[in-house]
Amino acid sequence: MTQETLILGIDTSCDDTSAAVVRNGRKILSNIVSSQAEVHGRFGGIVPELASRRHIEMIWPVVRKALDDAGRGISDLHAIAVCNGPGLVGSLLVGLCFAKALAYSTELPLLGINHLEGHICSNLFSPSPPDYPFLSLTVSGGHTLLVLARDSLDYRVIGSTRDDAAGEAFDKVAKLLGLGYPGGPLIEKAASEGNPDKVPLPRPMINEGFDFSFSGLKTAVRNAVRELREKGVPEEEIQRDISASFQSAVVDVLLHKSRKALQSFGIKEIALSGGVSANGALRRAFLAMEKEGIRVHLPEKKLCTDNAAMIAAAGHQHFLRGERAGLDLNAHAVLPLR
Repeated sequence: MTQETLILGIDTSCDDTSAAVVRNGRKILSNIVSSQAEVHGRFGGIVPELASRRHIEMIWPVVRKALDDAGRGISDLHAIAVCNGPGLVGSLLVGLCFAKALAYSTELPLLGINHLEGHICSNLFSPSPPDYPFLSLTVSGGHTLLVLARDSLDYRVIGSTRDDAAGEAFDKVAKLLGLGYPGGPLIEKAASEGNPDKVPLPRPMINEGFDFSFSGLKTAVRNAVRELREKGVPEEEIQRDISASFQSAVVDVLLHKSRKALQSFGIKEIALSGGVSANGALRRAFLAMEKEGIRVHLPEKKLCTDNAAMIAAAGHQHFLRGERAGLDLNAHAVLPLR
């Protein structure tokens, strides 16, 4: 009988304070996420100083609730996995310092986890997780990343964003349209009533390698909005049609490059992750690839956005390898996936 391994995961990489208890890297016993959407909504985006201050307020209540909901105590844990980058340094430091203090006081092993690796591991909670090797597409507010997952903890980055990440573009376009924050769900809602063919928008770098670029698309949206407003088009119509056209352009680029990567590397499985992977249009477009013999993996929508369960799942793999972090573990705004 396999011995139970319990990992406490902690993630404060951006604007959500999260803690989770995961058993054997696959079973979520608790996954608590304290959102700061109301804090940053009136600013149309994340204010780093406000984010870190709220993390300080919420870190212990969130960890305590994660333990309570899991029906476990600190003495039941086998290790603490904490995200130490990439992300907002002020935010990362809150979770990191808390995890180090807890590890020091309890003598529990400490594991430093790359946030991007966590996203990839979010698909491990599926009843039918991907088999290695598989292609991973992480699409979030800070990252657009194509990774060849060759084996457990063995990654090769084959494409990344050269400027704005897809999620950031969603937020900026939503702000431009006056929809609010966070932009992803709001654009998806508006797009459901719009015409994706009404406003012609570019598909940046769609035929250029595996890297991404969305800054030019954002500029094209701004120009299109200005032209439509000058023509006196009703604002609600602009919101609907621009949202639909923008969403379609992003999905086209992500789908085209992913399909090209699958063909180039002879891979038959792809796993999506990150906040943008919760987008309904994106999920439908990728699921359609199953008709081509591609196995498509999509995490539950609640596991697409930042959460500590994915950090614990990645931590479990590092724990089994005998890896441990020292108390000198630091936070990194930029932390390449290795």
